[in-house]
Amino acid sequence: MEIEEFVENNLANDRKQFYEDLELNGLEILDKKNITPVIADFTEYSPLHKGHLFCMNEAKRLHPECLFVAIIPGLFERNGRGLPYILHRKKRAQLAIELGADIVVEGPPMGIMGSGQYSLCLSLMFKALNADYIPRGYISDDPKFKIILDYINNGKGVAPKPYKIISMEDKKVLLEGKLNNDDYVIVSLSKSLTKLNFDYKDKFIFIPRLENVSGTKIRKKVSDNDFKDLDDMLPKETINMLEKEINSNQAPLHDIRAEKTLLYNVNRLSEDELSNLALMDSSTVDNIINNRPFDSIDELLGNITFGFSSHRKQRILSVLEACILKDEVHKYINNYPQTIRILGYKNKEVLNKFKLNLKNNLIGDNGIICQ
Repeated sequence: MEIEEFVENNLANDRKQFYEDLELNGLEILDKKNITPVIADFTEYSPLHKGHLFCMNEAKRLHPECLFVAIIPGLFERNGRGLPYILHRKKRAQLAIELGADIVVEGPPMGIMGSGQYSLCLSLMFKALNADYIPRGYISDDPKFKIILDYINNGKGVAPKPYKIISMEDKKVLLEGKLNNDDYVIVSLSKSLTKLNFDYKDKFIFIPRLENVSGTKIRKKVSDNDFKDLDDMLPKETINMLEKEINSNQAPLHDIRAEKTLLYNVNRLSEDELSNLALMDSSTVDNIINNRPFDSIDELLGNITFGFSSHRKQRILSVLEACILKDEVHKYINNYPQTIRILGYKNKEVLNKFKLNLKNNLIGDNGIICQ
């Protein structure tokens, strides 16, 4: 199978899964204490590098009594910036288990949502798992950002506003300016968890990011089929997985779109259908209607408007690939999570412990809690 066909098939399967999930009611969360405590870590692992491994190992060292549960983004294989992942989530899950995670579960479909929406979904997943600890790597050395981390450690909500971070309690400005994307995720999570009344006091484990480890550099070298010196940034298991998947025409995926489906959608959808897609704006809709048919993604990109986010064009491409309507996204979020989908586990013993936690804390649609 060619890699382009692999990507198209994944998209079709994920659309089918999305609409099946859409018909389910959300899990009822009982907010009971876990039988076995849980470290819940949201990480894309695109790919799993030594910075990720350092964060995982540090959290496990601090709390060896816990199950380490990795939450890996799910359907449509696109991140919050609208970009494809380097490996399919099943392979990213396999790597996480090989390198120390106990359980891997599927996270929200980030590529079809706004940043606030997927932050809310992540927070709902943390609440469903009843996370005892949440490790997060951070980058900024700004002393004012350390004040923000102290706020969060004390269970106080902070929220991102245009070019500033404020306290949700008294609206005090804690930091002026923009944050690095990874640090922004921490602030956004604090806001969402606060809105859900999830008590996260002393639950975050803030871990400084390792220097000289860059996912962007790694993906560039893999795109160029240059594996030289990657062992400085990648565990050998990740390198082996990448080489194996490349040989099977199932990687690298981060430079590949489901172009056939995307162009089919953009050339056939009505004006109303385009307008009702998630994240879509009227100017882009007008440009598409007036200038189609498009024969390539590059041709289409010039007709997508710029926005507040520098990644807006890539996010719109992901929306056009998935072709999910705004109302469907809202319904999905309102019922999220509909199930806890397990992508991998270390062994039967940890799986049983994890399932006992879920049965203790969740009530599912027709008795179904996890898959």
